[in-house]
This record gives sequence, structure tokens and C-alpha cells, in this order.
Amino acid sequence: MAEHEGSVRVDSWIWSVRLVKTRALAAAACRAGHVRVNGERVKPAQALKPGDEVRIREENHERVVVVRKLIRKRVGAEAAAECLVDNSPPRPPREFVAAAGQRDRGAGRPTKRERREFDQLRGH
Repeated sequence: MAEHEGSVRVDSWIWSVRLVKTRALAAAACRAGHVRVNGERVKPAQALKPGDEVRIREENHERVVVVRKLIRKRVGAEAAAECLVDNSPPRPPREFVAAAGQRDRGAGRPTKRERREFDQLRGH
């Protein structure tokens, strides 16, 4: 495993430990404010160090990991798991997430009343 002394960019690290699929997506998530290090929003070039807490917001879920080792190159899943401590809350059940907002095929546009009900379900 390519362990690195000093510091590593946050976008490079979250890509290396397989939290996002591409480095470009990692940088975009940082720029959009979906990545926080120790509670602060960060830019893609922010330096990480062991012990930092990284929070990545995904749709309907937040990943919370603590940096254990710094790496720059993407590694296999087993090696990546050794580089972090995953403190993420459990994901909600899939059927619960997908249930809100589904309509029967061919039912047409929702009425104003149905739209209000959908908004209530989503918490808006």
C-alpha cells in the first residue's frame, strides 16, 4: 500500500479510499459543500492528516469516516478499509426511501392536493 508522509488532498483521499467513484466527483463534491473535515466545509486541495473526521453527504445519507492512514493512489477495497474508520449511521431501508413520490404508470400529472401530500411526505 502506498502510504504517504505529511498531508494528502481531501479530494484525492476520498477517491483513494473508494468513498466516491472518480476524483472529479470528489472535487465536485468538495466545491458543492458536500464534504466537511472536522465540521468545516473544505475545498478540494484541503490537506488531511490522520485523526481528521470527514463527512460526505450523499443523497438521503451521510458518510462519517475518520482518517486512519493517508494514501494518494487508489487501492483495493480491503486495503482502503484499513485507511479509515467508518462511523456512519446505518442507511434507511431502501423500500422506505423509494416509497415516497411513486405514482402508477399512466396516472397523469399529480393534482394540487397530491402535490401537497407528496411535499408533506418529503418534509417540505
